Amino acid sequence: MKESKPTPKTPAEQIALWADRLRDVSALGLHFAKNVYDQAHYRTVQDAAMALMALTTETPLENMEPLRAPIFSRPTPLAVGDAAVIDPEDDHILLIRRADNKLWAMPGGAFEVGETPAEATAREVLEETGIRCEVITLVGVFDSRLCGTVSRHHLYHFVFLCTPLNRATPEPPATPDETIDMAWFAEDDVPTELSPGHPKRIQEAFRMWHTRGPAYFDRCGT
Repeated sequence: MKESKPTPKTPAEQIALWADRLRDVSALGLHFAKNVYDQAHYRTVQDAAMALMALTTETPLENMEPLRAPIFSRPTPLAVGDAAVIDPEDDHILLIRRADNKLWAMPGGAFEVGETPAEATAREVLEETGIRCEVITLVGVFDSRLCGTVSRHHLYHFVFLCTPLNRATPEPPATPDETIDMAWFAEDDVPTELSPGHPKRIQEAFRMWHTRGPAYFDRCGT
């Protein structure tokens, strides 16, 4: 059965969705516009998107300006990755406590140009935890609007199942300011204080660990 589109729960969420759509339209327009008049019009749309996003997130407009090039000039939803690093020795999963919201989460982050999704996810694990990992399989692709993620922007989360290569001897994290703790947890002992969106994604990661399929997509809100 075809699923209905998600409905924003609050006026702020609806405004954020409109702002993100304007961001996407303006970024595509600026990419393809051939004359200065069209470019000026799309920059006006981009300015409106930034103003709306600042309004709905209660962020000073001047704080949005640094996001113009890396975020507002990028068309399409943003691609990010999470790593479900599970040790086959004891079936424990690696989680980090994020510095921004003090909640537990799988390590991960945004992709960079030139990387495959799997490469980017493994890199994020190494940077945040010092753990090198082998990517085993895709757990699924999760839409941020459907799986409980709290984000100003529309995200596609790629979740990969991984195994650790140096659990006993992790390297110093390259981005220690992003995490305040890291630990390994059994499936029935995963903390309840999880970052929004991670409960469902961790659940699906353990399902994949036990069954090896099928990959999950577009259904995490059901």
